[in-house]
Amino acid sequence: MVNAYLIDDGEVTLVDAGTPRSADDIRSRMAEIGYEPADIDRVLITHYDLDHVGGIAGLDLDAPIYAREPDASHFEGSASPSPTNRKGLFQRVVGVWVTRPDEPVRRVEDSIGGFDAYATPGHTAGHTAFVHEELRTALVGDLVTGDDGALSTPPLPMTKDPSRNAESIRELAARELDVDVVAMGHGDPVVEDGAAALADLARRVG
Repeated sequence: MVNAYLIDDGEVTLVDAGTPRSADDIRSRMAEIGYEPADIDRVLITHYDLDHVGGIAGLDLDAPIYAREPDASHFEGSASPSPTNRKGLFQRVVGVWVTRPDEPVRRVEDSIGGFDAYATPGHTAGHTAFVHEELRTALVGDLVTGDDGALSTPPLPMTKDPSRNAESIRELAARELDVDVVAMGHGDPVVEDGAAALADLARRVG
């Protein structure tokens, strides 16, 4: 249903954390590759949605959490999504199942560790793509979906602003990132020629 990613570049980073029911699965998969939650140095959140932040509380982490505004404020509970659009109203309804972090969510703007952080609003206002050029990997949350090496746009009913999301796809592709992997929240990650797949989608939504 939803993907979370663990990246070890000398520091261990968890990108997104699934639903509240995902914590046990994440622990189990981490154990299979020799990690445990205590090894995590930071958490990067691509955006505030139940199926991307819900599993964090269950991991009992001692690590800073990073997100971009306004999603950071939505997650920590210092602000609420707008009820004037379908996405915001849905976030408010399912927000009752989100356990807020004990510590303030740190705001990310340009970079954190080995990751460049690119604003990619549309699915949510604070949606962010995290790109690790040394590892040739882009972690793009719900900017796109994936299926057998091809990329598509996310479902329109669950996207705050579909036209802005399409613009963010074009903007990210225009950066001509040197990446092989495009790892998204839903679907199959692209593991070869990811930049070309992103450019192809940008042309199709253009």
